[in-house]
Amino acid sequence: MTFIKKLLLTTAVAGIFSVTATAENFVPISKGVKSIKMNLNDEEFTLMRNQTKGNKITPLYDTTDRGAPQPMILAPGVETVGELEFIEYMKKAQTDKNIALIDSRKPGWYARLRIPGAVNVPYTNFNEEDSAVEMMEDEMGVVQREDGTLDFSKAKTLVLYCNGYWCGQTPGMVKNSKFALLKMGYPASKIKYYRGGMQAWTSLGFTVVGSGK
Repeated sequence: MTFIKKLLLTTAVAGIFSVTATAENFVPISKGVKSIKMNLNDEEFTLMRNQTKGNKITPLYDTTDRGAPQPMILAPGVETVGELEFIEYMKKAQTDKNIALIDSRKPGWYARLRIPGAVNVPYTNFNEEDSAVEMMEDEMGVVQREDGTLDFSKAKTLVLYCNGYWCGQTPGMVKNSKFALLKMGYPASKIKYYRGGMQAWTSLGFTVVGSGK
């Protein structure tokens, strides 16, 4: 067989394998992982990225003229996490009730589009002391003693998100509101900040819930 024929045959075989590999390709969550079945806060869903070729980001997050960029580190001791870390917390929260995945946005945003399995605790609840304490007791494992002081010994690990890098709602709940978590004494080590929020989540095509309007 001549060199040219060998080269053509090799190219043709490589092309067949290339087509086969392409046909089996998918948009991954991480290497080799297409989807994860979850049951979180009584909500069953399959977490994956949108597999439609050419899928576009939702119009809710396709503009850039909003908010102000938030710092990478909200406060000393508060950890900033990305998508893969957030997903790991989602997986753990299915069986570990000491982890709370919290959407800190106003209810309207939560209804429009949210990460499945997350609980809505609007940051506006932390403008008043009574509502702040109520939210910490109901959703975060904090106990108010008879003398009015707060017991954080069983405080949950909170994984918080809002609309995105430019959104001030999670920063409001964590440190800026009058009765923000840190101001009330919540342990910084138990606060995780998903800075990318819905902007990043939707840009990667991850599963969402809501009207989208």
